[in-house]
Amino acid sequence: MSNIQEFFKRYLPVVKADEGEEEELVDPQKVLREECSKQAKCVNFQEKLNTCNDRVNSRSNTEESCLEELIDYVECVDHCVAKTLFSKLK
Repeated sequence: MSNIQEFFKRYLPVVKADEGEEEELVDPQKVLREECSKQAKCVNFQEKLNTCNDRVNSRSNTEESCLEELIDYVECVDHCVAKTLFSKLK
């Protein structure tokens, strides 16, 4: 063993993680997104997005995109999440 390894072994503490049962961490934003995506207003935007996606995917050559519908849906979910997310953060 080299002198450097011996030095580190002797003078630097080794910290081991607690091997007890750890609670699985859950991202509150993901939970809120799922809840908010089920609200009537956001479901309406999701249906419009799905309709647009089906229409675009059924065509082989189109310039249409569903960007507007996607932005509306994500904005609806984010607006709902933003109301309560920060109260759940530590």
